[in-house]
Amino acid sequence: MNFNLNKKQTIYIAVVLAIGIVLAILILISQGGTKQQPHEGDGSGHDRHSHDSHSHNKHSEDEPQKGQHGGKLFTQNGYGVEITIFEEGVEPEFRVYTYKNGKPLDPATSKVTITLERLGRKPQKITFVKQNDYLKGNAVIAEPHSFKVTVDAQFGNKPYSFTYEQIEARVSMTDQQVEQGGIEILTSGPARIKSTLQLIGHISFNEDRVVYVVPRLAGVVESVNANAGDQVRKGHILAVISSQALADLRSELLAAQKRLSLARTTFEREKRLWEEKISAEQDYLQARNVMHEAEIITQRVKQKLASLGGALTTSSNLTRYEIRAPIDGIVMKKQISVGQVLQEDANIFVVADLSTVWAVLTIYAKDLNTVKVGQMATVKATAFEYQSSGRVDHLGGLLGEQTRTAEAHIILPNPEGIWRPGMPVNIELVADEIEVPVAVSADAIQTVRDWTAVFVRYGTFFEAHPLELGRSDGKFIEVVKGLSAGERYAAKNSFLIKADLGKAGASHEH
Repeated sequence: MNFNLNKKQTIYIAVVLAIGIVLAILILISQGGTKQQPHEGDGSGHDRHSHDSHSHNKHSEDEPQKGQHGGKLFTQNGYGVEITIFEEGVEPEFRVYTYKNGKPLDPATSKVTITLERLGRKPQKITFVKQNDYLKGNAVIAEPHSFKVTVDAQFGNKPYSFTYEQIEARVSMTDQQVEQGGIEILTSGPARIKSTLQLIGHISFNEDRVVYVVPRLAGVVESVNANAGDQVRKGHILAVISSQALADLRSELLAAQKRLSLARTTFEREKRLWEEKISAEQDYLQARNVMHEAEIITQRVKQKLASLGGALTTSSNLTRYEIRAPIDGIVMKKQISVGQVLQEDANIFVVADLSTVWAVLTIYAKDLNTVKVGQMATVKATAFEYQSSGRVDHLGGLLGEQTRTAEAHIILPNPEGIWRPGMPVNIELVADEIEVPVAVSADAIQTVRDWTAVFVRYGTFFEAHPLELGRSDGKFIEVVKGLSAGERYAAKNSFLIKADLGKAGASHEH
């Protein structure tokens, strides 16, 4: 067959053939690059946060993809497992979903175990049981969720294994960086925790060392030798009064002493005459009785004068009555003036020994069972920097009808006289002191996310561990859960680690 083509037809055929070849190449490339993508759901019902994590699959066809429930999806030879950590309304737990060729499997047809490897901890093995459409782990997954995960599964008598690692709340820092930052590394362990109670109060006299001076005899004030604020010694003359009652007693004493002297002379004479058998025994016995009566009367008047504080003077001024300081101390109050007529029960001076004072605590009803006699307390002045320590000496048993509070007294030494009655004070009472098995320094506590945590040292890493804390005395805090004795942690300047963690942008992922 003979074809005769002109030049224009030849060009047209060449163009059509070129277009066909290009289309064929594009179709081949498209078919060769097409690959089944893993199924991804919206993950509704699962708490998820972005996280810098490093993942690795062992014997898997692909790196972990995002599964239907928002977890990590691993596949091998058509068999898939999706690993999630669920914590909405429950403690964090592993939930595992299984698939065959992308379709959900009955969870009961798979046997799955997960092994967690954390820094500084023994491996934790987790087994699973069927729950609805997933397998539920038998253990709470404690924070931080930072660990190496090994998943071992068995389906259809075939074993499958996957591994990955996720890291959070962890910072790498060399020993040199730690030293440069001044970060203190301590070791957790036992400590004596002193729990304290913060109370308010005021300084008062030590009522056991306060004397209210009264004249005990009526009279007229002749002189006053002390003023409020004066330091006095025991026996110091505070005032002098003229008392007719004292003069009468002294006159009575003088008369009794004279009668006693005469009776003794008579007795001695009658005794001598009776011994010489000159006078009768009856005269001797009568003289003795008279002497004894005179002695009794004289002694009675002396005791009465002594009880009133009047000197046993025989001076010409029988009315002079000296009122003397009963103790060493300070005159806190003076209510006496020259020329004043005093009654025997008038309060004229208050003398207080301020070498010790009372700190009076105000105790509310809720704290009554906490405060006990003998407990140590630190008393701090509110107006200036000064503090002292003492023990609870007395605890009132009654509550005020209006305030519903009780009082307790702490005896404070006051050798320099700095504590003055009426001063307001703050009182820190040691309510209890116990030995706890694990405690950390208060400097170590940091807030990471919503955790109260410390940064634990593992090699060149610091990792935040959330803690459950107990009692504290301001220096050390009891660790109830989250840390074992003997673990090294960052104390002073631990905030620098928290700052580095924030720069790294490490966050939470499930």
